[in-house]
Amino acid sequence: MAKNKAKILVVDDNSGIRAALKLLLPIHFSEVELISSPKELMSKISSFSPDVVLLDMNFHTDINTGNEGLFWLSEIKSKYEEIEVVLFTAYADIALAVEGMKRGAFDFIVKPWDNEKLIETLRKASIVNKKESKPTESEADSSMFWGSGKAMKVIRSRVNKIADTDATILITGENGTGKDVLAREIHRLSDRASQPMVNVDAGALTETLFESELFGHVKGAFTDAHSDHVGKFELADGGTLFLDEIGNIPLHLQAKLLRVIQNRNVVRVGDTTEIPIDIRLICATNKDLEKMVAEGEFREDLYYRINTIHLHLPPLRERIDEIEPLAKLFLGIFAKKYRRNVSEISEEALELLKSHPWSGNIRELRNCIEKAVILSEGAVLTPKEVELKSIQSDSGSREISSEDSLEETEKKAIMAAIGRFGGNLSMVAKSLGISRPTLYAKLKKYNI
Repeated sequence: MAKNKAKILVVDDNSGIRAALKLLLPIHFSEVELISSPKELMSKISSFSPDVVLLDMNFHTDINTGNEGLFWLSEIKSKYEEIEVVLFTAYADIALAVEGMKRGAFDFIVKPWDNEKLIETLRKASIVNKKESKPTESEADSSMFWGSGKAMKVIRSRVNKIADTDATILITGENGTGKDVLAREIHRLSDRASQPMVNVDAGALTETLFESELFGHVKGAFTDAHSDHVGKFELADGGTLFLDEIGNIPLHLQAKLLRVIQNRNVVRVGDTTEIPIDIRLICATNKDLEKMVAEGEFREDLYYRINTIHLHLPPLRERIDEIEPLAKLFLGIFAKKYRRNVSEISEEALELLKSHPWSGNIRELRNCIEKAVILSEGAVLTPKEVELKSIQSDSGSREISSEDSLEETEKKAIMAAIGRFGGNLSMVAKSLGISRPTLYAKLKKYNI
């Protein structure tokens, strides 16, 4: 059988195991490197560029929890997402295997190993990224794009200051601005990065399942409780819990959430035992919580409990300068995903993108570029593929009545453009087809 061309890096502190693998693996793989300590791991990855890392879970004889392996797994995946990791352990712990898989491991091998199974697992891991038949989570959804705008620079500076603390964070912003991506970035930069981050769409939880999903339940707690169930708070123990759409939680359930956040312990439904939890809490919403508090729709004590640090993500229409780099980022991602040879965006298409209001924000832009790439016929995306003219026309005409006078129509068109471009008068003038001096004159004329 011909050798697999994959490059395998083995990390194991047992000299006998390294000696056995040094004999076995080169028979099946073209390049194999073996190191004894994870302290050399990141530098070796940088120089060797392996396709697969076979990673031991424990490197001290008196430690067998597997935490070292999980830590180094997180380190690898945070910096080299394309490298597959196979975990290697002498302790057949199914829970540990599941935890490793949750954090991105390709598979799990128990010592003493079966040679055929080990080789087949490494072979499968080595080709998973080459197939690209069914991409999973897009890079566009998992990577934080900061851009160069003033508002995002302020947010980035604040994130760098607070990431390694346990301060509770509230992220606000319109739908599609990337609140979940920012939450993941904060977790990645935190001291809890090697621990799990558990995401909960609080707005999607039904009232009947709210306590069970968040706090867990014991067997027999209700009709369908056939076994014990671990809640999201327990799953996030040691890591980060992200409660998205927290503004959608009904008022009468907010008190139950507040109690757990304050006391830092949960009681499973049907039980009386308090279970301590150690979490970093990040919440997000597109709602105006201060207004909801004033109107009695959101508990004031809960609002202050989740709002130690407030980060507000501005809408894309206020980040015009970031539309082009974002569009090109998505272009590269989707050209690779759909195997298209498109690599550029025409100036006309870029102007069209910059003049669009983007009510769906970054998510809408991402979907737009994805569709355009799928429809592309050449190396350059054109306005035809971007398909935003009709959308732009509709959005621009919503506030203009057929009964408006010419001056009223002009005033509304200018105000709509100012809203679309977040007050960027250069872009406003360009979109209206007038010079900046002419725009200034009209602003003065209409007292805008």
